[in-house]
Order: sequence, then structure tokens, then C-alpha cells
Amino acid sequence: MYNIKQYSESCEQNKGPILEVLQEVFKDSKTVLEIGSGSGQHAVYFAKHLKHLNWQPSDLAENISSIQGWAADEALSNLNPPIKLDVLDQPWKVSAVDAIFSANSLHIMSWDMVEQFFRGVGEALKSQGKLLVYGPFSYNGAHTSPSNKRFDQYLKQQNTLSGVRDFIDLDQLAKGQGLSIVEDYAMPTNNRCLLWERT
Repeated sequence: MYNIKQYSESCEQNKGPILEVLQEVFKDSKTVLEIGSGSGQHAVYFAKHLKHLNWQPSDLAENISSIQGWAADEALSNLNPPIKLDVLDQPWKVSAVDAIFSANSLHIMSWDMVEQFFRGVGEALKSQGKLLVYGPFSYNGAHTSPSNKRFDQYLKQQNTLSGVRDFIDLDQLAKGQGLSIVEDYAMPTNNRCLLWERT
């Protein structure tokens, strides 16, 4: 039996700054698929404040009940029931969407999973669709801060397949799916929001 309504302190801390970016980059979008919704806090908060969006949360099976728990408290008409989605299960059983969002996920995934993430994104995004990814990233092999370097070391100690991903590597995968980098937003605590668009 999984715990209902898991709580993530990082979600509470970063939801405001991320919302500011979402309000700008998804202002013309209608449908959004969130990959790795985790506790469900982000999905509920963003759907509540972005009522023009039809928000589709997704995650592995063990997190679905928490997302359902957070969603039940708000009963938002533009927040869909969460769906089970493992990035490795290709093709994804999802409808085409205008936008895809994912927070703090790529550094948890193995590189094979990151590759499949972009493959799935490439198949799920409509023409002119947008991908926004939030998290810590390195650039040309260099970390943006000492804390990110320590975080990368910690991740690799926990799981040798995890780690902070380099922008250059991610951008190559994005290009392979017909996506072009549009913006790189600086965020609090040395994180970034990377925005790609299908051309």
C-alpha cells in the first residue's frame, strides 16, 4: 500500500519561480503532459494557477496514489487523473500535446532513460510544441556551482547511473527529435529551466 499525499519540500520552494516561467512559455498552449509528477504538488499548483491549460500528470505506478491525493483536495476541472508512464515503455500511450514539462527528473534517470525521454517527447509533441525541463545542469562538462558539483557526486554515490546532465548532451538529443533550444532561464538555487520548441 503506497502512502497517500507524499510531500516534497523542494516542490514547495521552487513552485513559485517555475510558475512564473510557465506563465510566459505556455501562455499559448492548451494541453500539457507532465513527466515525473512525483508527489503531485506541482501538478495541482500549476493547474490551479494556469486555468487555460489542460494538465496531464504522469509518473511511475508507485507515485500515482500521491498525485491522486493532492488532486482530490482541489478537484480542478483542468487537471486530468494521473496516468502511469515509464519513459522506457515505448511508444508512450499518450495523446499528442502542445507542451511537455518535467522537473528534477533527468538527473535521477539513467542515460538510457534520458534518451528514451527525448524519444517519447519527440513523438508526443505537436508541431510548434514546447518542452520545458527544470533542474540542475552542467555546461561543457563544468558545473555551475560548487553545490551542484557536490549534488552530482551525491547522486552518483546513490546510483552510478544517475547524475547532473550536461546541456550539450541534452541539446543533441533534443535536436535529434526536431527540437531547437529557445531559452535558458536562470532559476533559484543554481537550477535552470531549459525551453526547446519543435520547429
